[in-house]
Amino acid sequence: MTTLVTGAAGFIGMSTAERLLSRGDRVIGIDNINDYYDPQLKQDRLLRLTDRFGDRFSFIRVDFADMAALDAALKPLEFEKIIHLGAQAGVRYSIENPHAYVQSNLVGHLNIMEIARHRKVAHLVYASSSSVYGSNKTLPFRVEDRVDFPLSLYAATKKADELMSETYANLYRLPQTGLRFFTVYGPWGRPDMAMWLFTKAILAGEPIQVFNNGDMERDFTFIDDIVSGVVASHDNPPPDDGQRKAGGSEGPHRLYNIGNHRSERLGHMIELVEAACGREAIKNYLPMQDGDVRATYADISAIQNDLGFQPSTPIDVGVPKFVEWYRDYHRS
Repeated sequence: MTTLVTGAAGFIGMSTAERLLSRGDRVIGIDNINDYYDPQLKQDRLLRLTDRFGDRFSFIRVDFADMAALDAALKPLEFEKIIHLGAQAGVRYSIENPHAYVQSNLVGHLNIMEIARHRKVAHLVYASSSSVYGSNKTLPFRVEDRVDFPLSLYAATKKADELMSETYANLYRLPQTGLRFFTVYGPWGRPDMAMWLFTKAILAGEPIQVFNNGDMERDFTFIDDIVSGVVASHDNPPPDDGQRKAGGSEGPHRLYNIGNHRSERLGHMIELVEAACGREAIKNYLPMQDGDVRATYADISAIQNDLGFQPSTPIDVGVPKFVEWYRDYHRS
């Protein structure tokens, strides 16, 4: 089995590629290695894959928002499935640089679907986000809930991706699974995420910014659990049987939440980071940021019932693992 993984230099992309390669699959990774955050971290992730798996992992630097370049890069290659994890991430950055989101998340998603359609791939798994739930006040968030009121352009692009995928599933019978990720963290994470920012500041003795005066809750999901859900989805394409599926489609298209199925206080996460760092944080309390939500909490019953997904890493275990990796990485 050969799978094309987009965003292979990213946090979830590298971790997913690693899981597939560890079980003997081949992976073709693509990424444009942009400078949204330090490209060296992305290069180090790729080096980890090539060092561990040799030529079973191949990498191409290409921007999947450029259809001509993407088509040319992939033309000589063969793959059976696609896991599309590449995107312009970040809620707040979408307010500052909206055009990057339209290009990567909308044009890029369309391009990957076109590749999947013309190659007749067996399954396209793609990344959505819990951000699509927007101003939804009902917890936990269910895949059956309406997601028509996004609070950021990032969320709007992910909702649009789901709609485009539903269209392609029905027009071309292209099997697809969309995964709404909930606050992913862990080793090799992203420097713009709260846990990384808190760890960096606490170890340096600098203040951390605590938004909404700390009145926030998140469904923190450890990277290993996320990858288990991605791979289970990859291995189980939705059937084209006319039956209603998770998310409501009667075509070969499913939507799943992937979370830890518990909402944790931001304060508890900070306490765990403090304990792992061995020092107390200096807290700077601030109001809620534009585009943010007070709480997230995933109802994962759909993916549990369909694929047997069961997260197993509470934040009491996951946070110390992240801090340990962070210290090791920055000592190297």
